Amino acid sequence: MAGRRVNVNVGVLGHIDSGKTALARALSTTASTAAFDKQPQSRERGITLDLGFSCFSVPPAAPGEPLLQVTLVDCPGHASLIRTIIGGAQIIDLMMLVIDVTKGMQTQSAECLVIGQIACQKLVVVLNKIDLLAEGKRQAAIDKMTKKMQKTLENTKFRGAPIIPVAAKPGGPEAPETEAPQGITELIQLLKSQISIPERDPSGPFLMSVDHCFSIKGQGTVMTGTILSGSISLGDSVEIPALKVVKKVKSMQMFHTPVASAVQGDRMGVCVTQFDPKLLERGLVCAPGSLHTVHAALVSVEKIPYFRGPLQTKAKLHITVGHDTVMGRLLFFSPEPERFEQPPQLDAFDFSREYLLQDQLLGPDGADGRCPRQQWALVEFEKPITCPRLCLVIGSRLDADIHANTCRLAFHGRLLCGLVDRNYAESVLPALRVYKLKHRHGLVERAMDDHNVIGRSLFKKETNIQLFVGLKVQLSTGELGVIDSAFGQSGKFKVHVPGGLSPESKRILAPALKKRGRGRGEAARQEEGTERPEPPQHVTLSLSFKRYVFDTHKRMVQSP
Repeated sequence: MAGRRVNVNVGVLGHIDSGKTALARALSTTASTAAFDKQPQSRERGITLDLGFSCFSVPPAAPGEPLLQVTLVDCPGHASLIRTIIGGAQIIDLMMLVIDVTKGMQTQSAECLVIGQIACQKLVVVLNKIDLLAEGKRQAAIDKMTKKMQKTLENTKFRGAPIIPVAAKPGGPEAPETEAPQGITELIQLLKSQISIPERDPSGPFLMSVDHCFSIKGQGTVMTGTILSGSISLGDSVEIPALKVVKKVKSMQMFHTPVASAVQGDRMGVCVTQFDPKLLERGLVCAPGSLHTVHAALVSVEKIPYFRGPLQTKAKLHITVGHDTVMGRLLFFSPEPERFEQPPQLDAFDFSREYLLQDQLLGPDGADGRCPRQQWALVEFEKPITCPRLCLVIGSRLDADIHANTCRLAFHGRLLCGLVDRNYAESVLPALRVYKLKHRHGLVERAMDDHNVIGRSLFKKETNIQLFVGLKVQLSTGELGVIDSAFGQSGKFKVHVPGGLSPESKRILAPALKKRGRGRGEAARQEEGTERPEPPQHVTLSLSFKRYVFDTHKRMVQSP
């Protein structure tokens, strides 16, 4: 193991202008191709518009241990580019949340914290720009902000995370380079204590997240990125699935050092020939044939508690999967109520089970206080996407007002099953047993005899009553009946009562029977007011059934 470098990815996230790029620059000894605001518009505005990367090395803590290479993933804080952060978060081992000490938590820093909770296990909070605090009151202001941040983290999984003050670029961006950063040595020591050697798995198909693509004259096209799974060696073939192109690896580098192989977690550049870099600025590269393009997906989902307002079935949201963000239409469903407490299954989707359609994604503050331990969504993408199974999925409203003080991240989850067939609505969805519980109420119009009644007001005139034949109905007087057939053309129906009508039903329905058998004189006496009619009483009936959302035959099934 000695002499081997192990790459650790540390995300640098925070609100716009909190000094993330300056911090990464101060920490780094070597800059990668994508680092330090390479984009012209980024340099002009002084903000990071894309994922920037740079690195520094940490000597082995003990003999025989590997050299740790810390790769800094500088994520943008610009609100409209939060999708880039989401794409970057999936390759991060530890997160540095950069806070402007003079401003504290801001909208985007809160969103970064939400992403961190979803995608990272460890956090370090960096209070930057301490040089802007008046010298006499500096320590008091740092202590006050530290307490505030501790309170903010209290209800997150990062409770008790270390908080450290620094000044990455004393005097601001225009200050001369002679001004030495403050607190950076202490920050490096803190990072060393927080970083554990990540477990990397070289098995499984090769998959790499590419964030930058460029050509080198006489060499070929270089794709830089981070290996998400598997391993790669010189001479291997790789596929760019979005373009359906397969290329052979000509050479590889890790931060300007040629290498013959690389494994999961490594950040590297892969050189291939005869490929136009303009075709792939960002995306996925994989072992040939290992990734599929999907048109829809079944996703295990969980509502983000900071998102305000309901998430309705049939809503359209921005869906981020890997580095792709596309619009998607959602249909939410849960286990059947008696299965609400079953433990989540996060590695596959079970088509053999039945599921209950939900009008909206349930949160812990649901109407009746009950929330299933697992919920799912059918996500139908507006454009096909290429992604691995079990990858992170985040739903957000990126079109919301970027200046409003609200969280735009709505839900997160795992992609359990991708639907690769363009005609999935016909080929796959009928096997998805999601149902809606329906309850209808009608009236017993009259009794034909002791075992048969005629009902109405349960169906519309145009309803095909044949679909409901055989379903049980409950009479308000307690009897169970079975829908036998349609009766006429107006939506009425015949119900058979196997146990016979109860005495109460007969009493209520008797006037109708008597009325048919009464003589003319009796009716005339009633009209003259000599016989007062009893106030009308009714026997109602109720029908509960399951309607399967994707059943092409529109069959109805009795609900328990």
